[in-house]
Amino acid sequence: MTEPTLPKRGAVIGCGFFAVNHLAAWRGLPAAKIVATCDLDRERAEAGAALVGGATAYTDLAEMLDAERLDFVDIVTTMETHEAIIEQCADKALPAVLQKPLAPDLQTAVRIVERMDRAGAPLMIHENFRFQRPIREVQRTVARGAIGRPTHADIQFRTNHDIYAKQPYLAETERLIISDVGVHVLDVARFLLGEATSLFCRAASIRPGIRGEDMMTAVLGHENGATSIVAASYESKLANEIFPQTLIRVEGTQGSVELCPDYQMVVRSGDEVSHHDVSPILLDWAEKPWHGIQESVFRVNEHWLRCLAEKMAPETSGFDNLKTFRLVEAAYRSVESGDAVDPYAFAAIPEDPGPNS
Repeated sequence: MTEPTLPKRGAVIGCGFFAVNHLAAWRGLPAAKIVATCDLDRERAEAGAALVGGATAYTDLAEMLDAERLDFVDIVTTMETHEAIIEQCADKALPAVLQKPLAPDLQTAVRIVERMDRAGAPLMIHENFRFQRPIREVQRTVARGAIGRPTHADIQFRTNHDIYAKQPYLAETERLIISDVGVHVLDVARFLLGEATSLFCRAASIRPGIRGEDMMTAVLGHENGATSIVAASYESKLANEIFPQTLIRVEGTQGSVELCPDYQMVVRSGDEVSHHDVSPILLDWAEKPWHGIQESVFRVNEHWLRCLAEKMAPETSGFDNLKTFRLVEAAYRSVESGDAVDPYAFAAIPEDPGPNS
């Protein structure tokens, strides 16, 4: 008779605005048990602990790591804090999920990934857009060849939702939309069409009183010959506000697939046209319009637990996410120079050495 598998013991580091979704998602996964929360703000740490029930709240990370027996940590803090937190986790060879963006810049991102690799500790970046059900349905349609060879994609995240109300620090962020949500849509471009060998980007700061850019558009040339247009905006005053939905159209040699507003997917394959409702599941703790994002958090966490159990690399491992982060860096370089950038030419990133290194 086999022994029952015990839940993985985890801790959530950072209990602010978005971490509430992480905590609720962990609560719904029997394969995990959050035993500790940590935040510099005692009230937030305790509120996070209360959400999962029975967890111990800490305000000192080192104290928590010394006191608790953990199988993993989920880091939901701002990018400026990631390297210092990862250093402490790596010292204990502690597997970690790390909220995007990975780091403030590519050099720091590489150090984080290499530090965890040297420690032999798995690292997954919480890149949740590609785990959204509608986007995965688009990818499955493309991958099964329903539209032939992909030739073009248009990926758009445009809104006028007040992101600053609950995340006021974003107004002071020097690298704003490309780093905050551009990283998501650039990753979706990789997810759908593969790696990019050229990138041209323009960006602008539209809203008064913010430090960084709040609108961006990039054109990517992919290794397979396809082209994608990737755009994100926090200042699009549209008649139909569909926050936080991403709209996608992928064209191919034999048809197309479109992800339209309200999670409706239309596929033309040859001469046949089909319509599909790919709405995300409304989890019992979720609320509209956030439910698509919230379900994707659940799916990310579920994937992480499966990777730990089966000792396999996460889909969005640190090494994989460096390829997305390289596109973020290329976008900023293109904005600054006004020229197209070859992401491979300016930034060598380490490849995953694999399990036998």
